[in-house]
Amino acid sequence: MRLRSIRCAASLALAAATAGAQPRTYSARSPDGETVIALAVGPQVTYTVTHRGRTLVAPSPISLTLGDGRVLGHDARPSGARTRQVSDSVRPVVAVKNAIVGERYGEVHVDFRGGYALEARAYDDGVAYRWITSLPDSVTVQSEEATFRFEGNPTAVVGLDSTFMTHQEPAWGRVPIDSIAGRKMGLLPLLVDVGAAKVAITESDLESYAGMYLASGGPGTLHGVFPQAARAEHARNDRDVDVTDRFPYLARTAGRRTFPWRVLFVADEDRELLESELVYRLAPANRLTDVSWIRPGKVAWDWWNALNVTGVPFRAGVNTDTYKYYIDFAARYHLPYIILDEGWYKLGDLMSVTPGVDVPELVRYGESKGVGVILWVVWHTLDLQMTPALDQFRRWGVKGIKVDFMQRDDQAIVDFYWRTAREAAARHLTVDFHGAHKPAGLNRAYPNVLSFEGVKGLENDKWSTLVTPTHDVTLPFTRMLAGPMDYTPGAMINAQPRQFRAVFERPMSQGTRAHQLAMYVVYESPLQMLADSPTQYLREAESMEFLEAVPTTWDETRALDGRVGEHVLVARRSGSEWYVGAMTNDRARTLALDLSFLGDGPYTLDAWEDGPNADRDGTDYRKTSRSVTRGTRVELHLAPGGGYAARIRRTGQ
Repeated sequence: MRLRSIRCAASLALAAATAGAQPRTYSARSPDGETVIALAVGPQVTYTVTHRGRTLVAPSPISLTLGDGRVLGHDARPSGARTRQVSDSVRPVVAVKNAIVGERYGEVHVDFRGGYALEARAYDDGVAYRWITSLPDSVTVQSEEATFRFEGNPTAVVGLDSTFMTHQEPAWGRVPIDSIAGRKMGLLPLLVDVGAAKVAITESDLESYAGMYLASGGPGTLHGVFPQAARAEHARNDRDVDVTDRFPYLARTAGRRTFPWRVLFVADEDRELLESELVYRLAPANRLTDVSWIRPGKVAWDWWNALNVTGVPFRAGVNTDTYKYYIDFAARYHLPYIILDEGWYKLGDLMSVTPGVDVPELVRYGESKGVGVILWVVWHTLDLQMTPALDQFRRWGVKGIKVDFMQRDDQAIVDFYWRTAREAAARHLTVDFHGAHKPAGLNRAYPNVLSFEGVKGLENDKWSTLVTPTHDVTLPFTRMLAGPMDYTPGAMINAQPRQFRAVFERPMSQGTRAHQLAMYVVYESPLQMLADSPTQYLREAESMEFLEAVPTTWDETRALDGRVGEHVLVARRSGSEWYVGAMTNDRARTLALDLSFLGDGPYTLDAWEDGPNADRDGTDYRKTSRSVTRGTRVELHLAPGGGYAARIRRTGQ
């Protein structure tokens, strides 16, 4: 449903530009008047971004080079331009941040002779531009010039990689822009600190094209780097498919199309980044007519906890009895799903179920208790068996798939994402992409795609020490800007970093219990995992009070406080209830929770907060209850690696 009020400015009549003429400038201004993206058209096309009268991005050249040698954006000759101011809103099928997403922006659209155009938008929280072609038949895009020039040599908060074969699960760090050189590439989103403001770079509407990375072009300059299209591949096993040869181009694609948006978030304060929905706004509109079957929710997950269940009369493992135990647990706490992760089928053949696992019986048993089944699959096997496998899942009554190990975002794999989303939707299957690139708008076009990994999440605690509290409070300002983030929280064995050990079969988390609980409010994922064992959760009645109640979609989001890599404080509303999540890095800190976002009248605040000994024992927490009003101010005392989670309800509800 769209609520629309659009004012279009009169089209601007343009005379043809002559060779050697001064560049002509076209601009779009944000509704609040503070941010401007300006396009300068001459021998080359450049764009500039200003905010509050200050240049954030200096003139930066952009172009597309086609396979026939044409360079769109060089010696460009405008044939017409138009501007408009848009005041619009969208009701997302799956409300990740807000039940209504505002779409207010200024836009400029410049047409060029030769069958192409450039479009730019300015929002209150950022800007974006994209190329548009109106060419017959198909085109080959040989390369794209996407440049981002900043004054001086600012630092960036970035995850680095050196190959296009990547799960996009970096550890984040602060580095000067000019150090992203050699074989290093910055993964998106990449956050630049330009002093008075923060600029985060990513993309949206990535379809039938290659994903973008960033590398240094010298001090203060970043430029886009893209994987070329795969010419030849070698499958090392069921999941690792290496590109052994590449074409000398990025994509062969339709001649009439829009290309991905190059997106720049702009924020005066770090916390403002947490409220932005730029990637969603710029994504293509919902393509499904029937969305009534799409159901977000929480999931009892088996793989992280290594199927460690105890006190049962059967041998725990990948078998029907164990999964019925997970279903019973999910039903008890009103979780809508369980996942059957790796092991339920014989690797390499989705039509061959492992002996001891009866998927139709598990689906039947789950349906009797209101719990759906989601099946994990390897992408390459699914790609080879997509029609028969998805048809089989539909006949069984499976509710969704978790697709893993893509590890690439060249054109062929991006096409695989879209094909999977479309074919899954045709069979009423939800999708969770793992081993995945960052979100870039697919989940708006196909809202059955509920979440994406592309993050160094909790699973890394099974073998790594890199998922630290500092890492945890960096993610909301970086990776989460792109869209839903399947970090898979919920560890019940919690340790301070100095006490932490990576144990594959019996994993724990760094930071406190309250730090883990807060993730369910801070981290956005409409398909949110409970990663630990049902046996562990059954011992933790008070923690389960919160985990049973906390939603996975939201009607309203308020970012109350936060600094990248230091701390975060967020409040979210679902119906008449509010939830609060706060997290800190390895430093203890006190935060002020201002409850002025509440309505009138008394409320009851139930809190799960760090206990007095949480700095020594990460599992130490306490649950408290108190009466509050919108005038109440609450001091939150967070231990090192600590957190705070709260549920706020009208008194008597």
